[in-house]
Parts: sequence; structure tokens; C-alpha cells
Amino acid sequence: MRIEDVVFYSEGSRISASWRTPDQSDGPLRAIVQGPGWLGLKDAKLYVRYHEALTAAGFAVLIFDYRGFGDSEGEKKLSPAVQLQDLRNAVTYLTTRDDVDHDRIGVFGSGGTGGGNAVLLAAVDDRVRAAVSQLPVANGRDWLHRMRSEYEWLDFLKGLDEDRRERVATGKGRLVHPREEIMVPTPERRATTVKADVDSRIPTAVSLAAADEILEYDPLAAARTLTTPLMVIGIEGDATTPTDHAVAIYEAAKGPRSLVMQRHTTHYAAYDKYWETVTPAIVRWFDTHLSNGDVVITTQDGPAESVTYLEGQ
Repeated sequence: MRIEDVVFYSEGSRISASWRTPDQSDGPLRAIVQGPGWLGLKDAKLYVRYHEALTAAGFAVLIFDYRGFGDSEGEKKLSPAVQLQDLRNAVTYLTTRDDVDHDRIGVFGSGGTGGGNAVLLAAVDDRVRAAVSQLPVANGRDWLHRMRSEYEWLDFLKGLDEDRRERVATGKGRLVHPREEIMVPTPERRATTVKADVDSRIPTAVSLAAADEILEYDPLAAARTLTTPLMVIGIEGDATTPTDHAVAIYEAAKGPRSLVMQRHTTHYAAYDKYWETVTPAIVRWFDTHLSNGDVVITTQDGPAESVTYLEGQ
């Protein structure tokens, strides 16, 4: 896999990206765009295995840091709306490249809002012809609620309301740690080293106003309008991104769809446990649905193409 540092601009901010291509290739390439998952960065080691498999199959991959994160310019603002803008601008960047087949662009998103953002992009941008959403958040309000006991949830909502009042009165609000005070990490998240290479480089203080956007975050609503082929990957009994979020997105999608459900594992353990099975499935999905840019097939009722359960040993 060849790796080249590239840049593009999103709403005036310089975006740092990594362009990953096969060692050898002829003609314009099918391309996959990826925005990182929740608090992720483009150079996370976790993503490399997927990109190596995709480039080995003849795809190019563009992964980038969202505005304000990693090496990209911009305000350090945790904003799903900004992230979606960045994803759409990344697709536009791909259409400026002569080495990309502009009719065969897909999106891959992994981990929380990473998975949800893939659904949102596919729903609003018809240049995206296939999508894979791994461990997605379907509804931000439900996601944040289920991390907390009921009294903690009510206190959280009260704190948000107080912060809104403070912002309109003074122009400033609270800064909070996004992984500790917006998301509530599970014991597994505190113990895992899966993302250790990027954990020390994420913002540790963002505006609490970010939580207001996440409360309105709704990939499930987008899925109800989606005719783009969609693969959803979930984990049975997932304590970080609830299993029923993945299932709900899958069931709501209107086009060709596939659900891969990993069993007898956990959110972070699954990345290592099943990657040798899940990764080829991702490649096959894109290979099938990005095979011919001259013919686009959609369906009204979206019959399930497959439901796959992966069993632990």
C-alpha cells in the first residue's frame, strides 16, 4: 500500500488527509472516503488493516482529520454537522483527482459517530454509491442517555440547560473532556489499548455545546430515506454502541442492505477477534456495489441481502 500526505480545504480550513493506494494500479481507481470514528484520527493504527485490504483489492482510500483535530486546521469543535461538511468536501476533493473513478465512490465509517456519519453522508450525497457503517450510533440522545443512570441523565440535562443560559449571558460556556463528560467510558474503554496510539492526541477540552449537537444527531432518520447500498456491522450485547442501534439502521434502510452481527465478544475486543472475517466482507460489499459506475441500481423496499452472525470460538 502506498501512502501519500495530501490536503484539501473544507469551508476555508486546511484539512490534512492520507491518500492510500495499491502498490500498482492502472486507470482511475474506485475510492473509499473515511472520516474517523468518535474522537479518532486519520493515522490510527486500527484503520490500517482495513485500508490494506481495500487497496489490495484495487481501491484507493482517503482518510482525513476532521477540522480542529489532528493535523487539520480549524476550531477544536466536536460537531457532527461540521464533520458531515468535511466528509462532503472530501468527496468533492476525490472528484478533482484524475486517478479516481468519480462514479465509483464509497464511504466507510467505524465506531460511534464514525459509523453514523457514513449513513448520514450516503443519505445526503448521491455521489456516494455504497456505504459500510461499523458499530454506528443511530440516535445521539438515546446513546448519551443509556450511558447514564436516570438521575445522572437528569443532572446532565440540567447542566446542559445551565450552560446554554451561561453562553447567551456571557458568550462563554463550560469546557469539558469529551470522553469523560459527554461520553461516559465503559470499564472496557478505560482498560483497552486498541486506540492507545491516538488517545494522547485528542482534544481534552471541548465546549459542552457539543452535547447539544449530539442530542440532535440522528443517522436513523437518515437511514429511513437511504437507497444507497448499505452494510451495517454490529456486536451482540455491545455496551458502547448499542446493538439495537445497528439493527435499527439496517432495518430502516430502503436499498440493498446487509447486517453482520458479531457474537461472544465486546466492542473493543471485536476489532482483533473478527477482523479477518469482517474485513473481507467489507471488501466484497464495495466490490459488488462499486463494480460498474455506468449502472446504478436502487430498490424501494430494500430486501435484505444477508444477515451474518459471527460466532466466537
